[in-house]
Amino acid sequence: MLKRFGNYLRKKLLLVILIGFVIGITATVFSHKAIEATSTPESCEMCHVHPHVTESWKLSVHYDTRVGIHIGCVECHLPPKGQGFLKEKIKASSKDLYGYIFKDSADFNWEAKSTLEHAQHFVFKESCINCHQNLFPLTLTKDGQDAHLYYSQNEEELRCINCHLNVGHYDPNAMHAKNVDFGGSGDESKEKYTEAATVNSHDNYIETIPGTTIAFNMKAIPGGSFKLGSPEGEQMRKADEGPQKTVNVSSFFMAEIEVSWDEYLAFYSATAAEGRSTDTEGTRTEADVDAISGPTPPYGQPDQNWGLGTRPAITMSYRSVETYVKWLSQVTGKTYRLPTEAEWEYAARGGTETPFFFEGNPKDFGEQGFFGKLFGKGSDSVNSYVVYDKNSGLRTAEPEGIEANPFGLKNMLGNVAEYTADWYAEDAYATLQDGTTDPKGPASGEEHVIRGGSFKSEIGEVRSAARAHTESKAWMKTDPQMPKSIWWLSDCNFVSFRVVCEFDEKTGKN
Repeated sequence: MLKRFGNYLRKKLLLVILIGFVIGITATVFSHKAIEATSTPESCEMCHVHPHVTESWKLSVHYDTRVGIHIGCVECHLPPKGQGFLKEKIKASSKDLYGYIFKDSADFNWEAKSTLEHAQHFVFKESCINCHQNLFPLTLTKDGQDAHLYYSQNEEELRCINCHLNVGHYDPNAMHAKNVDFGGSGDESKEKYTEAATVNSHDNYIETIPGTTIAFNMKAIPGGSFKLGSPEGEQMRKADEGPQKTVNVSSFFMAEIEVSWDEYLAFYSATAAEGRSTDTEGTRTEADVDAISGPTPPYGQPDQNWGLGTRPAITMSYRSVETYVKWLSQVTGKTYRLPTEAEWEYAARGGTETPFFFEGNPKDFGEQGFFGKLFGKGSDSVNSYVVYDKNSGLRTAEPEGIEANPFGLKNMLGNVAEYTADWYAEDAYATLQDGTTDPKGPASGEEHVIRGGSFKSEIGEVRSAARAHTESKAWMKTDPQMPKSIWWLSDCNFVSFRVVCEFDEKTGKN
């Protein structure tokens, strides 16, 4: 009896196992089919409703390839199978479905989402390499070989989309990185200035650049004393902003806005290395011995296709900036230069001692915590004076829509960070004596101070006392040229500069 019962149980167990096996196989087959069915471009289009995605894909080199196959969405936007494919598919699908149901696609900034900063989270290098296994095919150009050699030597720091950002979605305005001539400057229909502005007193003036149609406003900044840095209790303060020191600043002039593309292109047109006369061996002619040699053509479109005109000039190296102010001094007969860090903060504060030159503390603007960072849009008081991550659309802005600070200066906070003349040191203020007049920072260093924050910055980074510094190596990662450009930055589009003019004998000081 027990034997018969045991056989019965074994048969039942085998039946259960068989049924489970069948169910498992069926589930696996259908799961596989479901994964395949939801991995087609047509399936992706159901949730991705932004206006250009399908059209730009079909115009790209990934749609009509040389071998006649179409590269679909998941081939780029998910890792290869066996390398986290299912995990990333679940994450992406959940996020896309949530956005499709609960968000309005018309509110999305699609242009910002197409930038490298965003794309690097949704394009997998493993997928690029999975298809492009041979980085040095016989058809590759010399420039391509140099670029891929540079990539192979820096694989840990670079992604394929650093150079090939638009291969999956065609952008008619995007230019694959190469040296370009991006034009002249000014309105050629206007009469060119024959001489620079004459300045006889410490008052606002309009500088005119001889030989161009370019003019810009300079504000007279009165001398005085102020507290450099931030107090220990200031919200979002960082350690390198202190200890506060009281310093004296002499009178000077400062540009109302950052150096615009119009202004920078006047310099570029006059000095660009490939626009100057040379002899048959490529060296400078005798007539050019005393002239200033300016930048070579930039590698790629330096304005990021955001526009030129009065937008701040960006992607220039510190050497370019130093050469610009040397040229401006030469053609105007004045002493132009970069501001010291103390001059910059003094001018930015405009006589105030609060985090901003307008009312309010960083936490007043509703950007604290997860939901504040995600949904916060600042306030009218911030948006009137500052272009930063909550209102910029992740690009530079023209100065017309921004109100000035108490000294009449626009965009001192936000829009673009600004180079200063000082070397950066975290403890620079600790070695500074109270009562110092016109401090100039450390005598040497590796990186320079930048100030003001940018269109990418959070609210705490656009306070008057907030400090940052250049990142020479990181800002040149993508440039595959051999040697790298000394004039243009390949990986920094958020730093510019503003000139100051000394109030000395050249500007009427007794």
